[in-house]
Formats: sequence, structure tokens, C-alpha cells
Amino acid sequence: MLIKRTHQHSGSDRRGSFADVLASQTSGLDRRTFLRRSGLAGGALAALGTMPVFGVRKADAAMAGPLTAGATVKKSICTHCSVGCTVTAEVLNGVWIGQEPSWDSPINRGSHCAKGASVRELVHSERRLRYPMKLVNGQWTRVSWDTAINEIGDKIFEIREKSGPDSVYWLGSAKMTNEGAYLFRKLGAFWGTNNTDHQARICHSTTVTGVANTWGYGAMTNSYNDIRNAKTQMIMGGNPAEAHPVSLQHLLEGKELQKANFIVIDPRMTRTAAHATEYVRMRPGTDIPVLYGMMWHILQNGWEDKEFIRQRVYGFDDLRKEVAKWNPEEVERVTGIPGEQLKRVAKMFATEKPATLIWAMGQTQKTVGTANVRASCILLLLTGNVGGPGMGANIFRGHDNVQGATDVGLDIVTLPFYYGLAEGAWKHWSRVWEVDYDFLKSRFDSKQIMETPGIPLTRWFEAVTLPKDQVAQKDNVKAVFVQGHASNSITRIPESLNGLKALELLVIADPHPTTWASLSVEAGRKDGVYILPVATQFECKGSRVASNRSLQWGEQIVKPIFESKDDLEIIYLMAKKCGFADQMFKNIKVENNLPEAEDVLREMNRGSWSTGYCGQSPERLKAHMKNQAKFDMLTMRAPKDDPEVGGDYYGLPWPCWGSPDVKHPGTPLLYNTNLHVMDGGGTFRPRFGIEREEKLPDGTTRKVSLLADGSYSLGSGIQDGYPEFTLASLKKLGWDAELTEVEKAVINKINPANPDTVSWALDLSGGIQRVALAHGCVPYGNGKARMNAFGLPDPIPVHREPIYTPRVDLVAKYPTLPDAKQFRMPNIGFSVQKAAVEKGIAKQFPLILSSGRLVEYEGGGEETRTNPWLAELQQDMFIEINPADAADRGVKDGGWVWVTGAENNSRARMKALVTERVGKGVAWMPFHFGGWLGGKDLRGAYPKGTDPIVLGESANTITTYGYDPATGMQEPKVTLCQIAAA
Repeated sequence: MLIKRTHQHSGSDRRGSFADVLASQTSGLDRRTFLRRSGLAGGALAALGTMPVFGVRKADAAMAGPLTAGATVKKSICTHCSVGCTVTAEVLNGVWIGQEPSWDSPINRGSHCAKGASVRELVHSERRLRYPMKLVNGQWTRVSWDTAINEIGDKIFEIREKSGPDSVYWLGSAKMTNEGAYLFRKLGAFWGTNNTDHQARICHSTTVTGVANTWGYGAMTNSYNDIRNAKTQMIMGGNPAEAHPVSLQHLLEGKELQKANFIVIDPRMTRTAAHATEYVRMRPGTDIPVLYGMMWHILQNGWEDKEFIRQRVYGFDDLRKEVAKWNPEEVERVTGIPGEQLKRVAKMFATEKPATLIWAMGQTQKTVGTANVRASCILLLLTGNVGGPGMGANIFRGHDNVQGATDVGLDIVTLPFYYGLAEGAWKHWSRVWEVDYDFLKSRFDSKQIMETPGIPLTRWFEAVTLPKDQVAQKDNVKAVFVQGHASNSITRIPESLNGLKALELLVIADPHPTTWASLSVEAGRKDGVYILPVATQFECKGSRVASNRSLQWGEQIVKPIFESKDDLEIIYLMAKKCGFADQMFKNIKVENNLPEAEDVLREMNRGSWSTGYCGQSPERLKAHMKNQAKFDMLTMRAPKDDPEVGGDYYGLPWPCWGSPDVKHPGTPLLYNTNLHVMDGGGTFRPRFGIEREEKLPDGTTRKVSLLADGSYSLGSGIQDGYPEFTLASLKKLGWDAELTEVEKAVINKINPANPDTVSWALDLSGGIQRVALAHGCVPYGNGKARMNAFGLPDPIPVHREPIYTPRVDLVAKYPTLPDAKQFRMPNIGFSVQKAAVEKGIAKQFPLILSSGRLVEYEGGGEETRTNPWLAELQQDMFIEINPADAADRGVKDGGWVWVTGAENNSRARMKALVTERVGKGVAWMPFHFGGWLGGKDLRGAYPKGTDPIVLGESANTITTYGYDPATGMQEPKVTLCQIAAA
């Protein structure tokens, strides 16, 4: 098999010859047998379109089951994107011998993309790490687990003693199960730091902040399946054809069945845009003007949903003032989109309903990422497209458990399940964990720092290298413990080398060494680096959350190979070395150093009332996996009379209220007032008070209600807006008598001095939730969504030009926010933008550079570029350049080019793809490559035998300064570059 290109010939010739080989090997096989031979799965699926017709015949209907005598079948979840495809594995004598997509899963329905079809190779890969290693005098040297854990532990204690607990940075992973991510955050809490983060920071932290600040929860409102109900689908900032391929079956089938509008707004003519009924090309970084341009037409023509706004929305008048500034002429001047085209799109979205807005990192990865997301939510509110089938914010997350890892609190701004960091949150979790609050407080440098958000992973290297007085904690970061996160996913790689060199300790825990290892060697490190081999999720068990908030339980398919260990075991070993394992795991069974995943989930259930993770017990999740075939593909609901999963929605999408014995079915569509709360109905969450004082033009003030007005969920015992439930509100309603004596005792124990203040989110008995549900009420209340999100840097979204913009003429009118201290660090974006304008950077680097996904690879790419079946499909790092720009530079299609960036004299060598996918003045790169830096091949910097098959320059070598003020999100989607023939 071709895994390294040795001859120069056209891509079409290469694909044809590979297809011929496959056809000769598979003639006469049906699809099921073909896919079972997983050694062919990745490349085979990619080549199916070029196989002769006689090479595939229609598969006979069959039940999923062992196809080899003596084999067993196990189910897990694909570890790549967030769609949540089930993987069915055939195991014989402890060896994974065959693979199929699940035919019963309501999500993937017997389909996989190239990545999903080849996941078996992740377990069997010969290029995985086999044993712990450390860097000794510049050489990777094998060590035992005991040696590694002891030496790492001794070093971090030495650093803690000198520089405090915040000097150790704990970087976790969206690749972990919920249980692993939760324990990793708990480890950080017991260590005494909020410097705990993961991939959500660099993909959808702005989504979580923007969406939660609009209507209550930071997640997808509907589901991939529900998109089939939409009459208008608008994709803005996403490319599901490559980033979430299996989701596209739902989008495209919905498009055909509903005769739906399929609108794609994107700077690039993507593979998704090829399916569009209307493609709109925009200038990168102008999302808010595009959305406001649509709203301008909607308001001019009276297409807004007036009754929805009156009943369920706050701040409409404030929004109207901002939208009035964005007439068609100004929108076209800023975005490049003709007014008539945007009017056509606006009319479709507002009048051909239900309409859904789909986005991914195209909106989020910008300095205005939170504001972009807020503007998208506002468009949905303006048109009444939230809270029903076929509507909503369908936010396509990245990694397989990035939603779950966010929910369980692997974050710098909160404890698990969005409780925040205030004293009340810490006391809640001290009760759940059954440890003394004062013990937890003693682990931190101070109570103040205990309640202060940590440093975003986007800024880790500056936390190492900035002057000590610019980092608002006891000392700079001295050690980084990274478990499952790629370094090449973080912007400004040249600057990160300084951080790598200055660290006293770097620990890399991963199935692969990743670019942390190769770049640390390139940075000049000779020692102080450890690599710990982690098992893949197919060698572990636990739950994960798809984008639609459904939880799925993955079985352990095979035991960890080589000397690799489960994430949970590594966390336990670190806690044991740190001396607090007994407290941290007091309610979790541990056997042979491995915590029981089911017990971890049960602990999460006991504490997660705020988000409704309380009803998804391990037993219920396992029953769903066992009974997948019973769930309807469109509604995702099981028949109500089924004895095991009756009436449940697949995966019990959160919120799943009450304790597991309440049998809440889950909530497939958030904020849907058309259903009873016990059928998955809901309202907007009043998180920001029940009224607000507003100043009037004459200087007087008035109080405005933030509760819903005459809107409520079906069957609600309160037929109007209402605040969150507390014991006091139950007493006021006369419902407190329905609490059991046991529930009352628990409530009184939480706050003996004033039990009336105990809320639905703090009541560990679940009684307050149970009683509210019994009366058809949502425990968190019934409020209005916010167009005006007071408390954010821009309460009404404001367009601000990217830090590095080619339109310097617009910076004076639309500047970025002023410099400020955020997340313990200075954000000097305003100064950087001002200097770029003054230095004429846009003339030296005239091309806008953006980045995105390929179907073949995922994330930082080390795992997928190590997979031979995927490496075959995409062997070269490349940059897309428009034919006019290529002609101006003498760049030829397929030729080598140098790409130079606006900071740090950065440069990268790669191939050019000359294409009209990108408009004139715009270039685009995939972000999955690593292992080269500035034209230098770093293959020799990896431990022997662990280097990925395919290496290439990282897009983030060229990316530049820029951080969203509300989240610390980086700005890889829009910067400037120059391209020249090499």
C-alpha cells in the first residue's frame, strides 16, 4: 500500500490505480463484509466512488452480531468528531478482528466516514507509544511507570513549594470520557488550581459563553437528526461535508424531503457549499455585519416574529438601534455581499420556517467569537426560530467529547456543570465530594485565587515567559502536564517554542508523542520532558456526549495494549503520588489503581443538578446502547411501552431532570414550550435575575421584567414567567408538603441557618426538582432570552475588525476593544492592531489567511496522520490560493511555496493548490499538520518509531496574536500572510 509518495503523478491517476487495487481485492464482496475487513476500511470508503459497479452489490438485511465463531460484539463511540457514531467491534480472544458501523444507531445508521471506518487502526497501530519515556541529554530513554510517576510527582512538589500550585498547568482533553475529564478537573481542584483547560478553549468556548449568555445553556439546542425538519438550513461558519461527514446525511436528506433552502455563507466554496441552493461568499471576519445585514432587511419588511419577541425576548429595542446602522450599502462595503442577495437570504430565513442556523469554528475562532455567536442567536430570536422542531442553533462541536468535557468542568472558569467558582460553588462540590470546604481552600494560595478563573490554554506559553508582574498569580507557570491535547492546535507556534524551552517540566500523556515532543526538542530541550503512553478510548469504558447533548456509553473493546494506561488510572496514580487519593476517590471504587467508571458517573449524577446530568445513570445509558434499534430516527424517542427504555429520547440528552428513578426522558430540543417538561419541554432560563433597572432618556429609571410574559411550557402549573425554584418558592406555592422527610432533612443540612434559600441546583436530595416537575414546571424557571446580554464586553454585538485586517480603512470606525487585563494576563490586541496599521503590515502581507478541516484528518492530526489508511488519502500539507493571486506570484498548482506570516518572521513551506474555492485575496490551509517547522523536517525529534506517517507544516506557525476578551479564544480563522514560489 502506498503510504509515502515516491513518484510524481496526478492525483486522479493515483486515485484510479488505488481503486483498481481495491476492486481486484474485493470483487464479489457485499458492503458488510467489505467494511468488516477494517484493514481496508479507511482507504476503501474513500475509494468507493471510483470502484466499478460490479465491485459492490446490495447487502442483505442482517442483524448486527458476531460474524466469526467464538467472537463477541462490543459497542463504542467513534473518537473523532462530535456526531456520535457508534462503532461495532468484533472481538476474538481479546483481539479486535472486525469492525462495522452500527446499523441500529439512530445517529449514524450503518454509516461511517473515512476516519470512523479506520478507527481499529488506532488500537493496533505500530506507531503508538509503547512505554513511558523521558528525555535524557537530548535522547528519548525508556523508564518504568513507577519511575516516571515518582519523578514527575517529586518535581511538581518541588515547583509547588517554590512557586505555588498555580505554577503547574493541567491541560486535559476532549478525547477523555466524561469520567476522565471530570476526574482531571477534580485533580486540579485537589491540587489547588483553576489552571485546568482543554480543547473547548480553542474551538467553542465562545459558543458556550455566547449561547449561555443569551438563553441559559451553552450547547446545541436541537440535534443533527432534527435538522431534517427544517424548511431552511443556513450554514455559516461550518463545513460539515468534511468536518462532520456523517451528519450530512441528515442535512441532505432533510433538504430533499422538505424541499428546503440550503444556504451556505462562507469565504470559501466548500464541499458543503457545493450542495447549496444559495451560496454567499463573505470576507473573513465580517460575520456580525452579515447577520445584521439580514436583520436590517427583516426589520425593514416586518418579517420579525413580533409575538415571540414580546413574550420571550429582552432587549429588542437596544438591538434595533445597532441594526439600523447596517444598511445594504454599509454591509456590502464591509462584507462584499450584494444587498439584494442578502435580502433574498434574509427573507428565506425569516419566512420559510422552521429555519435553523448551523455553525462551527468559522464563527467562533475570532477575537469577536463570543459576539459572533451572540449575533447568530439574536437572528434566531428575531425570527422566532428557537424552541421547536427544525429550528434552533445547531452548533457542530469538534472532538467526540468536547461537549461533555466542557459540561463536566474541565475549564478555567468553573467547577463541574457550570456552577462557577464562587464560594457557594466550592461548598456545593465539597458536599458532593464529602470533603471539608476548608481543606479545599487550604490547597490554594488564597481564597481569592480559588475563586478566580485560570489562564486559558491559548496563553500558556506567555504565562511561562511574560515578566512575573504581568501574570496575576504567585509565580509564572513552571510545569505543564498535558494529557490528550495537541500543541500545534494552538496559535503562534514560534512564540510557544520560548515557553517550551523555559519550562522546568513538561509531561505529555497521550497514545502518541504529539508535536509537544518534537517541538520541545526543536526548542532546545535536553531533559525535563516525560512521555506517558495513554490508552485509546476503545481500550477504556465510559460515557461521552455528542453535540446534541446525548450521552452514550462506550464499552471497553480490548484491554490497553503495550504498557499504556487508562486516563482514569493515570489520574489516580498522580492523585496517589500527591497524597490526596483517599479523599478524592472516597466514594469511587478503585481496583488495581483503576477507578470504576460507573462510580465516577454516579458521583457526577449526585452533583450535576444545575445542568440535568443527574438522571443519566450508567444503567440507563447501557440500556440505550443495548436497545438502539428501538429509537425513532427522526424524533430519537423509544416507544413509551418498552420495558427498558420506554419513552426515553436516545442518549437522555441533558437536561435529564431529577434522580434516575424519576425517569425523565431527556430533552431533545431545548426551550420547547410545546411539550410538557416530563416529555422534554422547556423554557428559557432566567440566569441573570428576574428584573433589570434601565435608564431612560430623561434620566429616570424603570424596572423591566426578565421573566417570560404569557409564555410557558405545556401543562405548566404556573402559566406565566417564574423564577428558579427554591424551598422558599415551594412554600409560597404550597407545594413544600410534597417533599419527603428525607428530602427535607437533606435540604436543611445544606443550609441549616436558612434552608429556604436552597435551590433546585444545590438540593442534593433532588426533591425540589421532583416537586417542580410534578407540577409541569422547569426547575430553573421561565425567563426571557437576552438580545442585550448585559455583563459581556459588548452587550449588543458590535463588529470589530480582526487584529490583522487587510481593510485598514475600516479600523478607525470598527476597532478592536481596548487593551485590558483578562484571565490573569494582559490582552494587548488593541496595541497590536494599532501597530499593524501604522507599520503597513497589510501591504507586506496582503492575503487573508484562514484555516479549517479536512475529511481525512482531525484536530492536531498526529493520531490520524499516523493511521496508514488515512495517510494514504492526504499526503501533503498545502495552501489554497486563488488563480489570480497565484498568477501574480508565479505560483503553480502543486508547486512548493513559502508562506510567510505577519509576526515573528514566521514562514512555512508547503504545496500550493490553485483553486477558485477561495476568492481573490484569500488563502486557506488545513490545520491538521505538524512535524515540520519553517521548512525543517522534525521527524528525527520524535521517539524512534512513533513519528506520524505524514508530516507537514502547521498552520499555526503562521497565525498571529488575537484573543476574544470574554473567553481567551484565539484567532486562527483570520490573519494575514504572503505567498511566494519556493
